[in-house]
Amino acid sequence: MSTKVKVLLGLVGYFGITLILLAIAGDAGKNEEFQPQNEFKLDPWIEIKLGGIDFSINKAVFYLLLASGLTIATMTFIANRMQREPNRVQMAVELAYDLVRDNITGGNIQDQRLANRWFPLLGGLFFFIWFSNMIGFLPLPTSTEHKVDIFGVQVPSLALYAATANLSIPLVLTLVVWFSYHVEGIRAKGFFGYLRSWLPPGLEDMNAFAKGFIFVIEAVSHFARLISLSVRLFANILAGHLLLLFMGGGLAVLLGIAALGALTFPLAFFFFLLEVGLIATLQAFIFSTLTAIYIGGATAESH
Repeated sequence: MSTKVKVLLGLVGYFGITLILLAIAGDAGKNEEFQPQNEFKLDPWIEIKLGGIDFSINKAVFYLLLASGLTIATMTFIANRMQREPNRVQMAVELAYDLVRDNITGGNIQDQRLANRWFPLLGGLFFFIWFSNMIGFLPLPTSTEHKVDIFGVQVPSLALYAATANLSIPLVLTLVVWFSYHVEGIRAKGFFGYLRSWLPPGLEDMNAFAKGFIFVIEAVSHFARLISLSVRLFANILAGHLLLLFMGGGLAVLLGIAALGALTFPLAFFFFLLEVGLIATLQAFIFSTLTAIYIGGATAESH
């Protein structure tokens, strides 16, 4: 029997089992009480309001502190225990370190002095985003909407969340990057020299109106980076969590079809491996790489 036939028979059996479960369990109808969006709702855990500004501690703040703490603690712990013959953990960290230093920083910022100056920021961005993305796929007791009674104590149930799945966190990181590369560009070329560098070479024979039009386009593209850089990270992590939520049983609960869970759960397992094995690291790599490209472009001699 060929592999193609085996796969086909496996799929037929898989869908057949789902249909049998559907016939047994039936359709309970749409669940009006289950609200998927509430999984991302940020209820205040500790209310703190100062001068009309809400500084309350919530789930996003907890994950932000957790990711920051893990980044600092892990890198400090490993740095203080470096060995001549590295173990697997040290080797993995050294590979990540070389990736950020040589590929992300050195590959996009040609001036070595400048690359050394901005390497700590780029390394910090990469590792913080990576830790934030990774712990976002670990089930932690953070769901205050659904609690579990343990010996009379109401304990929050397990849930998946990530600080980078909240737009405010990627946006703040993007603002830091945006102002940083503009400041570095002005420092390297002067204010007006930096603005002139927005125009590509070869426009000497163009009239002032055409140059002004191109300059406006370039200015708009710089402001668009605020959206593209932040939303790319936010949307990818949020989409991954939504896929896991719906494929892991949320869709079956929402539609009231229990048998649907047997059909979607293998997809949830596939998406989980994809997010943990690829997307979490890829998004950290893309964000830090684009940051290096922006800094390198702002300081380069040519456009």
